[in-house]
Formats: sequence, structure tokens, C-alpha cells
Amino acid sequence: MANKPNAKQRTIAKEATLTGVGLHTGEKVTMKFLPAPENHGYAFKRVDLEGEPIIEADANFVENTQRGTNLEKKGVKIQTPEHVLAALVGLEIDNVLIELNSPELPIMDGSSKFFVEALENAGVVEQEKEREEYIVKDVISYKDEATGSEITIIPSDDYQITTMVDFGTKVLGTQNATLLKLSDFKEEISNARTFSFLHELEMLLEHGLIKGGDLNNAIVYVDKEISDETMKKLEKAFGKEKLSVKPNGILDNLTLHQPNEAARHKLLDVIGDLALTGIRIRGKVIANKPGHFVNTQFAKKLAKIIKLEKRNSVPKYDLSLPPLMDIHQIMDMLPHRPPFLLIDRVLELSDNHVVGMKNVTMNEPFFVGHFPGAPVMPGVLQVEAMAQTGGILVLSTVPDPENYLTFFMKIDKVKFKQKVLPGDTLIFHCSLITPIRRGICHMQAYAYANDKLVCEAEMMAQIAKKQ
Repeated sequence: MANKPNAKQRTIAKEATLTGVGLHTGEKVTMKFLPAPENHGYAFKRVDLEGEPIIEADANFVENTQRGTNLEKKGVKIQTPEHVLAALVGLEIDNVLIELNSPELPIMDGSSKFFVEALENAGVVEQEKEREEYIVKDVISYKDEATGSEITIIPSDDYQITTMVDFGTKVLGTQNATLLKLSDFKEEISNARTFSFLHELEMLLEHGLIKGGDLNNAIVYVDKEISDETMKKLEKAFGKEKLSVKPNGILDNLTLHQPNEAARHKLLDVIGDLALTGIRIRGKVIANKPGHFVNTQFAKKLAKIIKLEKRNSVPKYDLSLPPLMDIHQIMDMLPHRPPFLLIDRVLELSDNHVVGMKNVTMNEPFFVGHFPGAPVMPGVLQVEAMAQTGGILVLSTVPDPENYLTFFMKIDKVKFKQKVLPGDTLIFHCSLITPIRRGICHMQAYAYANDKLVCEAEMMAQIAKKQ
């Protein structure tokens, strides 16, 4: 986890609306891009359903990847979000809410071009908080043994992507495409349209699955002889009087933007699908025969690794600096007293987080009984110390903290990772899971020592006025 200096989060200045049809449903769709607050990320809101449920763009919600990436959360679906997500990442926009009156996003011309235009017209604004970025330090790979598709990411100074496609057909041989920096996305990748092969199209037509797929939004590669009957079916399905096959093996509904438009579109899909990790990536992606299944499996794997690293990444504090609160200021605020006061300093305090510190010495009274021959700090006292640190956060919201006591309501998901021994310096980091309401504080707490996570817990506490 890291930030490039001064890279701030970005959202859009005003809302933007687009209408189109869904590729598979053929239904009219109205889609709105709305500005969103910091740390919001990308999410979809189904305004056509009761309660207007929201689905976050999260790899864990990928339900299936047939004919596109499909998300599902608690029965609510979002179909084919990848071209919209690619546009957002390509324009380096971090926080947007996307409102839809249908499960499927509009296909437009099968590329990201119209989404890029709409977002640019809405304008991009910088926000206060810095953008979080995952810096790739090791090689991470995912391979689908069944298809031979493989995605690898390696360290790099920028987010770069190379896609290599090989469909084993004469009409579309081996192609590749590369994006060296996101600022080239609009120019080089955003107008690459989706494509399909004639044999896939016949099957989809038979199953009535491409109602919105008029030929203006898909390149059709003709990979087999077309019978007159099939040609008539295609002409009818696409509302064209006459169709024929061009010398380059595509139906004559449109002209390729670039000879490697298929590989560029696969690159666009990779960007959109990897947006489901929920974080900016700094590394080079090499995708061999990518597809939505392998892309989203890789996104899930990456998201898991990022979550683990985030949990184990130890924040650094300069303990030689004067603390924000010393032991006297802590005793002015907390009702606890030695030997039960378990924090020595407060290093940081904001509206939603607090960082405390404790020096663990052999003089602690609990070491007398908690194993005299092998002193170990009791886990319950580590949790108590985290709670006292959290108490500083919640008591800082009232003008007269000395008149309040803090009580535990719930402790959840407690894990002890390492032993805490005499001589250790413990750092406690507590942050709010939900805003403080009615003196109730719901926090995620971590304790660190010797550059390792030693303990973690979710805690809920309430402050009450002294009787």
C-alpha cells in the first residue's frame, strides 16, 4: 500500500446521463454517473428496484462470466459493467455512483468511448484525501488450466497492460495490444469495440440472447462458411437488407478502427475487470488469452492478497517525537488508574481514528502470575488496552470527558497473532467502522509490536455519564 506523492482522489463535478440498450436483454436503459465522496469507489444503484439497492464493484460479487462479467449481491444483479469500469479507471476517476433502471448497462457501440465522453463532459474534480494504490512487489499469477488463459502481474513504475490473444482461427490470428500509461487509454483503447465469432452468434440468436446486439456494437468475425439460411437470419436479427462478408473476414456492418481492435478490446476488458479489486494498481499486467473468467478470478486473487497485506502492513510512527497526549493528559480523560491504566501515550487522534502506545515492562503486575517462568502479556489485557485507546476516541467527542465512563458492549473477531513479552512496545490503532451515535462507538482495532500484527478485534463500547 502506498501513495504516489500528491495523487489525490477524484470524482466527477456533476451528474451525467446516458441512454442505450442492454446487449443481451435489448431493453432500454438509462444510466447516470453521480459524484461520490472520498473512499467510496465504484458502486451501482438499481433505482428500478424497491429500496434502490446498491452493489459495489467488488470481485467477490462476480456471479458468472458468460458473455460478460455479471455481479450479484443478495439477489440483485448487474450485468456487463466492465466497459464502464474501464472508462472510470482509464480517466483516473476514483469515486462514482452509477444509477441504473435495469440490471444491464447500455452497450452503446460495444466500447468505452461514449462513457469516456460523458464523464469528460461532467468534468473531473480533485478531492481532499490521497489515493490509495497497491504497489506490486512480487510476481502474482493466475492460470486457467482448462483454456490455457493466464494473467500475471509484475512490478512496474506505472499501471501497464499487455494482452495477447490467439483464437486459433484463420480470420483472427494472433494479436497483441499494450497500454504503457493510463493517460493513453482514451486515445488508444477506449474506442475498441466488442467482437464475436459467427459460430457464437448463431448460438446466441437461437437462444434469443442478443436482443440489443444490432451490428453497430459488435464486430463479427466470420470463422466458417455462412449458409444462405443463416445469412437471412442475421439480416433479420440486425434489421439489415443485405449483409456480406468483407475480404478481411468480418461482416460488412462496420470498419475496424485498428487492425488489432480485438486485442485492444480484450485489454479494455482486463482494465474493467481488474477495477473489481477496488484499488488502484501499480504494476505491469501481462494477459495471455484473457477472458472474463480468468480476469475476474485474477481480480479475486489479487483482492485477497491486497487485503492480507493491508492487514499485516504495520504503520510507522516516530516515537522520538513529543506525543499528542502524555500520561497526565490521558488520566485527565480516562477514568482508569494504575495498575489498570494500560496506555502510556496517544500519538494520533482524528474524528475517526486514534493511535495509542504502551511500553510493556517486567514490572507489570500481571507478569507475577502470568507465567513467572515465561512472562506473557494476557490477551484479554491487550484487548483492554485497545479498548482504552478507543475510549480516548469516543471521549474526545464530549466536552467533559471526566464525567463519563466507557463500557464494553461487544467484542468480536478477536485474533491473537504473536506473543507480547516484557520489553515490547505496543502500538494500538483503532478506527471507526460506523460513525459514533448516542455515545456508541463501533471500532476496528489492531495492536502491533516488533513490526508485526499481534492482536486484532472488532469492538463496540458505549460511554455513559457517571451516576
